[in-house]
Amino acid sequence: MTRKLRYAMVGGGRDAFIGAVHRHAMALDGQYAFAAGALSSSPDKALASGCDLFLPDARNHGSWQALLTDELKRPKDERVDVVTIVTPNHVHYEVARAFVDAGFHVVCDKPLVHTSAQADDLAARVAKQGTVFGVTYNYTGYPMVRQAREMVRAGAIGAIRKVIVEYHQGWLATQLEGAAQGQVNKQADWRTDPARSGIAGAIGDIGSHAENLMLSVTGLEIDSLCADLTAFVPGRRLDDDGNLLLRFTNGARGVLIASQIEAGCENDIRLRVFGERGMLDWRQEDPNHLIHAPIDGPRMILTRNSPWLSDAAKRACRLPSGHPEAFIEAFANLYVGVAADIRSRRDGGVPASREDADYPRIEDGARGVRFIEKTVESAASAQKWTAMR
Repeated sequence: MTRKLRYAMVGGGRDAFIGAVHRHAMALDGQYAFAAGALSSSPDKALASGCDLFLPDARNHGSWQALLTDELKRPKDERVDVVTIVTPNHVHYEVARAFVDAGFHVVCDKPLVHTSAQADDLAARVAKQGTVFGVTYNYTGYPMVRQAREMVRAGAIGAIRKVIVEYHQGWLATQLEGAAQGQVNKQADWRTDPARSGIAGAIGDIGSHAENLMLSVTGLEIDSLCADLTAFVPGRRLDDDGNLLLRFTNGARGVLIASQIEAGCENDIRLRVFGERGMLDWRQEDPNHLIHAPIDGPRMILTRNSPWLSDAAKRACRLPSGHPEAFIEAFANLYVGVAADIRSRRDGGVPASREDADYPRIEDGARGVRFIEKTVESAASAQKWTAMR
């Protein structure tokens, strides 16, 4: 490692939630340097946001198009190595496509894009360029999630029979969006707007996280689903509550709940995996513990960074056990994987191994888009089950 990887950010300026999370995560392990940005769709706000973060004037841009033009004018050894996209969903495709076509590595927030056609097109462009493309399903970065994944792979609970994944929030239990509320809640406003969020509300925003968490840990593939989507808040144009039954290709069954109107809930994500020989149970609000309940032994609580965990889980830890690690560290683990892959391709000409570069790929993002589409299709259909393919 001869230098930090230079990154540019699109979106994530003043009043944005997730941009700061990405910047903190990328700084955590000393792998990245914030070098350039176009931090808002408003040119004035973008430039002001860059000044807030001490970007040099020459690399602080009022639009992503200006950012791309400037980077391409620079000698290759002075350009940014990776571009991270933290905009509302409707901007993802155009920006990602432009930077991929220009040969840049990209990290993009979820959901990846609005449609499967866009996702497939983007995946084909990434394959053609041979570049890195990460999607920030950050919950897969938690050490104990990776421990659960490795235990499933090792057969610790036997063949999977049932999976229950839940994502409970209550912040949209009232109508926060819309000018009628006086001061508009920016996050609520775009996340409930079909033009910016896409065809789904809660299912796209947090249900996509639940789908990725479930399939990343279990390795299962959804065969078909039966979905019920509801918009409980009057006037809301997208779903704010979703309940799904799932059938997997191996014959297992599943339940997925994603709701943003459950008053009293904050960010309660829970995954339970039931196999022939036991159960695994993880909750994001208690992220440093994983419950393992074998069918023929006592229930155990596994703790983060204990010496008997898998190598994949231990690699994702920074602090001794008993010192909590959580949300930003999980993001950082994805960025460590992205950095390893970029360096391997740059310095050795080949992708890094999945063990060294453990992060969600564009294929995961494309699958997530199909999941959202099929969920909406199922909810609108009179047919009980909708095939994923």
